[in-house]
Amino acid sequence: MDNNKQFVDVRSPSEFEEYALPGAVNIPLFSDEERAHVGTTYTQLGKEAAVKEGLDIVGPKLNEYYEKMKEVEKQAQGKEIVVYCWRGGMRSRSFVSTMQMLGISCAQLEDGIRSYRKKVMRALEEEQQQKREYVVLTGGTGTAKTEILQRLQQENYPVVDLEGLANHRGSAFGHIGLKRKSQKQFELDLWRRLQELQGSPYVIIEGESRRIGNVNLPDFIMDGKARGIRLNVQLPVEKRISVIMETYEPTVYHNEIRDAVDRIANKLPAEIKEDVYSCLHEYNYEEVIRYLLQYYYDPRYEKAFEQYDREAVKIDSASTEENYVKVKQYVINHLEETGLPVM
Repeated sequence: MDNNKQFVDVRSPSEFEEYALPGAVNIPLFSDEERAHVGTTYTQLGKEAAVKEGLDIVGPKLNEYYEKMKEVEKQAQGKEIVVYCWRGGMRSRSFVSTMQMLGISCAQLEDGIRSYRKKVMRALEEEQQQKREYVVLTGGTGTAKTEILQRLQQENYPVVDLEGLANHRGSAFGHIGLKRKSQKQFELDLWRRLQELQGSPYVIIEGESRRIGNVNLPDFIMDGKARGIRLNVQLPVEKRISVIMETYEPTVYHNEIRDAVDRIANKLPAEIKEDVYSCLHEYNYEEVIRYLLQYYYDPRYEKAFEQYDREAVKIDSASTEENYVKVKQYVINHLEETGLPVM
């Protein structure tokens, strides 16, 4: 996607944080506070007063903008520099005009980042019409499904890592150690991945619920999951505990783990809550995980598993490595049987 362009985002830091084009550099004309002030001026005193206020803010920063753009120009290594704001309005237009006058070659993105938003939404709607086959990895918490998916993706299998794209592990603890992602950014990143997989007759995903952290999955993913071939990955409980310990690093994120336990405590059987908190207080994380698997995650997973009519293929080994080999071999065998290309 536009690999020959270097994007520069002149919106405020919070706008950039919520949603930005890939590889974009943020050179905000206004801080969040300044943007709010200019907006208030526009509402109360009109456009002319807001423009004057904006010029008073931007003027002293021109040298700073110029130096940052010189650095972008250096790092771009010949790529076209494209500047955008939300709608392709005054912020990006004035910035581009000023930089061009100062001798820096750059262009304005017509209609701003909003134009990409429209393109993404159209493409995701069109994906609903695609007849891709779905291979869906399911399995309880800690069965290393994400690791298997990531290894398959490294070998160029058409994996759509939904948790990776959402930057969330899909549970009450799923945000720990990760930065939350907005719906807009998730949909942009999902679109980019689907662009990379154009022409692939199948995709491999993990069986997720509709919501992962802050984001909702589109209908075509949920439909694909419902009709797809399910591979149910299983691991011995001690291995699962080890996977969870490595993934969530409770010794680093003790407070966040405690907060997450608080959020689900009312869903635990009353008779084990005290034991869970006692283990947590003693930093006995392995026992905390064992309790949560037995009394919270596994019962919820088994209930969700009952919704499917089609029986899953069981992938059950003593190690993640063996499960990875089995999943990969199943995919190869199935695709050969159906006449679809492996990759």
